[in-house]
Amino acid sequence: MRFGIFMAPFHAPTGQNPTLALERDLNLIRHLDELGFDEAWIGEHHSCGVEIIAEPLLFMAVAAERTRTIRLGTGVLSLPYHNPLWVADRIILLDHLTRGRVMLGLGPGALPTDAHMIGIDPADQREMLEHGTDDLMHLLRGGEPLTVERKGYRLNGARCQLRPYSDIHVAVAAIQSPSGPRIAGKHGLGLLSIGATLKIGADLLALHWDVTEQRAREFNQKVDKRDWRLVGPMHIAETREQALRDVAYGIDAWFDYLQQTAAAPQFSPAGSTFKERVDWIIETGVGVIGTPEDAIAQINDLRRQSNGAGGYLMMAHEWASPEATRRHYELFARHVMPQFQGSAAGLVASEKMARGLRPDLAGKQASALAAWTEKHAAETAAAVGKR
Repeated sequence: MRFGIFMAPFHAPTGQNPTLALERDLNLIRHLDELGFDEAWIGEHHSCGVEIIAEPLLFMAVAAERTRTIRLGTGVLSLPYHNPLWVADRIILLDHLTRGRVMLGLGPGALPTDAHMIGIDPADQREMLEHGTDDLMHLLRGGEPLTVERKGYRLNGARCQLRPYSDIHVAVAAIQSPSGPRIAGKHGLGLLSIGATLKIGADLLALHWDVTEQRAREFNQKVDKRDWRLVGPMHIAETREQALRDVAYGIDAWFDYLQQTAAAPQFSPAGSTFKERVDWIIETGVGVIGTPEDAIAQINDLRRQSNGAGGYLMMAHEWASPEATRRHYELFARHVMPQFQGSAAGLVASEKMARGLRPDLAGKQASALAAWTEKHAAETAAAVGKR
């Protein structure tokens, strides 16, 4: 199972130094790279004052230079805001520059204020995403030169002059509507289920994958649950009490932003007090505020609910201070990831074997040491006697 983060990013409340905030984001990704995390997905937003990365591909290019192995994806690029030809050209270029470490996540655009500023009606965004993905995948897969006129752009004999360095992984965001799963199934793409970890209401995880498989059959495509990632917020510490103290640093600002500024009803948390907000996170099942054991239980629940999704992405949120946040990821890498990746299985088996053999082997080892000590003493005495 793959693990990583989904970084909008959230820098609430507004008024803090944006240059330092962006540097903090880059440092976090470098930290995750050192800890052995698999992926980091970076968002695109243009308004509301909190989610401040406007061009994820530029950010990914800088992050790639500061890291070694972690894969970097757009989480997500708002395709209705762009010409698909330029998106294809840019991701192909970055694919070459990073030797295949990039991924492309697509979505309709989460903040309607972004669409409003460039004259796009929110009612059109999902249709624009679907048509844009059709044309983008044609270009990425090296189809014939494409001539088409869509809402928002026109292509005249369009083609990419560079071919991809790798088989670029493409995924589509899914929140509440079936638009993302429909597109993923149509083209055989990955799926990013955001906020679908809620245990209340409709079973969104089942809906997401059912629609994906249905559309894949309809268009003769293959989809794989290993390319399905679930996204949810989480903060862990050594104890639940410590986790609660940690998130008192910034969780209220995060809630205030989503409740009062971002016009995104697809992910609108409930609660007006610190306690109510913490209870909402835990009781709805959308996330975890607790210990590594709580994180393991949450991921096991999600794997059962999804019947085997291939990845879990923690929503980067700055609920806690930078120091507590770094500790959260360290605890996750040390105690949670091995449970699902099998990296410590051999060590556990080796320890179990050694513990079982220890009583017998310790006695034999002690006897062997004593025997050689006696032999040495005897040989030394014999040599002295011959002088």
